Amino acid sequence: MDLTGKVAVVTGSGRGLGLAYATELARSGAAVVVNDVDEAVADAAVKSIADAGGTAVAEVVPVGTSEAAQALVDRAVDEFGRLDVLVNNAGILRDTTLWKMTDEQFDAVITTHLRGTFTCTRAAAIRMREQGEGGRIICVGSPTGQVGNFGQTNYAAAKAGIVGMVRTWAMELARAGITVNAIVPVAATGMTETVPFLQPYIEALKAGEPLPPFARQQMGFGTPEDAAGLVAFLASDAAKDITGQAVGIGGDRLALWSHPSEVVVDFADGTGWSADAIAGIWPSTFAGSLQTVGQQLPEPPK
Repeated sequence: MDLTGKVAVVTGSGRGLGLAYATELARSGAAVVVNDVDEAVADAAVKSIADAGGTAVAEVVPVGTSEAAQALVDRAVDEFGRLDVLVNNAGILRDTTLWKMTDEQFDAVITTHLRGTFTCTRAAAIRMREQGEGGRIICVGSPTGQVGNFGQTNYAAAKAGIVGMVRTWAMELARAGITVNAIVPVAATGMTETVPFLQPYIEALKAGEPLPPFARQQMGFGTPEDAAGLVAFLASDAAKDITGQAVGIGGDRLALWSHPSEVVVDFADGTGWSADAIAGIWPSTFAGSLQTVGQQLPEPPK
């Protein structure tokens, strides 16, 4: 995938998935603005990209505020003259159950993920519209945002909100030739190390062992590098007609998520629905189609 001449900002790209995205974009020819809150981590990421023959600079700023978003866009324009690609990857976790979650824990995750995606996309969209040459905005969702996950009220709300914004922005920015998509990655990172059912596979990777086909295919779990090709594809001209989509990636698995849609519909006979009428029809019409919550994971092979 040739991205020569393109300029990309990747938030939260000092390590993990973000670093994999930034590295792949640079390998494909794009100049990249790396972002992290830790200067040493950001500088190390820039060095690794440069050592591999790529072009990158660092902007050390915590994503969330309008000022931080503008600083990222300005760095791209000041260093490389333009902005073509934004990857909204920055994120944190503050996991706990609803009844234990503090306002601070909720707000911290919403600020980084949801508000950060909004402020960065707004700043990038303004610049891309001024340039008049289109652009690519890639936001990072999660299976948690699609189906929920125990102990992640804040994260689920943020990730579901991101996909909702993506669908809205795809409509609003279409005339400007700017595509907006979400990716839904699953990979071994610091944010998945505490997930119990992933522990055997994370330990295998740490030991330098390959993941089994069950993990890479049925579970769709892999390395950060496994997810990077999707970002480069969506950033390219090959994806110019793809917008408003949520695309899953992990290991060997590539998937297109559906938009929420009605699965069962019934109609009253001109009188609306009373509580008694709903109770009467629910068992026969709706009960058999109730939707699951949380990820429905396959059973590992014996």
